[in-house]
Amino acid sequence: MSNKKKQVSEQEKEVLENIMEDLEKEAKEKEAAENKESDSEEVKEEAEKSEEKEPSKKEKKDPLKEKLDELNDRLIRQVAEFDNFRKRTDREKAQMFEQGQGSVLEKLLPIVDNFERGLAAVPEDEKDGAFADGMNKIYKQLIKQLEDLGVTPIEAVGKEFDPNLHNAVMQVESEEYESGIVAQELQKGYKFHDTVLRHSMVGVSK
Repeated sequence: MSNKKKQVSEQEKEVLENIMEDLEKEAKEKEAAENKESDSEEVKEEAEKSEEKEPSKKEKKDPLKEKLDELNDRLIRQVAEFDNFRKRTDREKAQMFEQGQGSVLEKLLPIVDNFERGLAAVPEDEKDGAFADGMNKIYKQLIKQLEDLGVTPIEAVGKEFDPNLHNAVMQVESEEYESGIVAQELQKGYKFHDTVLRHSMVGVSK
C-alpha cells in the first residue's frame, strides 16, 4: 500500500512538473509575443516620427530642378532687361539723329532765304535769262530735297495768329483781314516733321 501511494505521488509530481513546464512555456511565449508587439509598436512610432520630421520623397525638391528654374528665371529677366535697354537706346539714337538733322537743316534756311531774295531781286526783263533760270532750278532742287527730308513751310498769311508757329514783330492795319489774323509774312517759317525749325516772322492785323 505504501508503495502504491509513493507511486501515485511520483506520478502526481511528474504531472505537476509537466503542468508547470507548460505554464512556464506559455508564459514565455506570451511574454515574447508581447515584446514583439511592443517592438513593432515602437518601430511604427519611430517611423511615424521620422515621417513627420523628414519630408517624403515626393515632397523633397530636386536641387537640380531648383537650380534650372532659378537660371531660367534669371535668363528671362536678363532678356527682358536687354530688350528694354535696346528699345531705349534705339529711341535715344533716333532722337539724337533727328536733333542733329534738325540742327543742320536749320542752318540751311538762311541759304533758302538768300535764294528767294535773289530771285525776287531779278528784274522782270531778266527773269527768262539763263542766269535767273539756273538760280531758279537750283532753288527748286534745294526746296525739293528739304521737303523729302521732312521740312515744310509754315502757313502764315490769312491764318489766325498762333504763338507756337508765328513770331509777331508788328501790328498792321488791314482791310482784308480781321484782328488777330496774320496779314503779312516778313520771314518764312519752317517745320521739321512736327518740330518748328524756325517761327514765321509776321505782322498781325489790328
